[in-house]
Amino acid sequence: MKLGLDEVRPAVVAIDLHRGHLDMEVATLPAPADLAAQVVAANKRFNERCRERGIPIIHVVSQYRDPAETAGNPFWRTKVDQAGDTRKNQFRHNLAGSPGLEIMPGLFADGDLVIDSKKRKDCFFATDLDFALTARAVNTLLITGVNTNSCVLATAATANTLDYLPIVVEDCTGSMDGGEAHDAALLCIKTALGFTLNTDAVFDTLDENS
Repeated sequence: MKLGLDEVRPAVVAIDLHRGHLDMEVATLPAPADLAAQVVAANKRFNERCRERGIPIIHVVSQYRDPAETAGNPFWRTKVDQAGDTRKNQFRHNLAGSPGLEIMPGLFADGDLVIDSKKRKDCFFATDLDFALTARAVNTLLITGVNTNSCVLATAATANTLDYLPIVVEDCTGSMDGGEAHDAALLCIKTALGFTLNTDAVFDTLDENS
């Protein structure tokens, strides 16, 4: 598959692969335990293969100074009031100094970059992600992480708008809102925003376009 670029210069954008979603001991907005284990294992394998190729890895982590920074979003204020909602603990999620901010063991390595200023779904909004990508001459984003139907989708949309090429790595993403939400997000992305490929297809495609 041709990617439409004279030269493909990829980087991984790993979204919210932290204990606040994926470690059941401390998670405030937990993904199902089986999904969390699957996503962590898949990302560990993917990252190792990327490092072997010299592909930079940028971890983007949500962090809030206090609950007021979350409460500024009116939709979130409404959602947390709904009993049983997956985001009912939003106001306690990833507050500064909490263990949930830690990237899951095995996913970070020396040389990786961490951006921990994300406060909304879009990894570009009010962070220096675009600056970091430009400094590394990146034009292709290998997007991993959670949740597919919120942060992954929002980030892919902005990446497309900024004329990056988004490639969402299907087996390295997932949603605490369930498989239907995950699949729906992937459908939206591959219809209008970018490619969605599994790990093996990502590397096959990079090889084909090298």
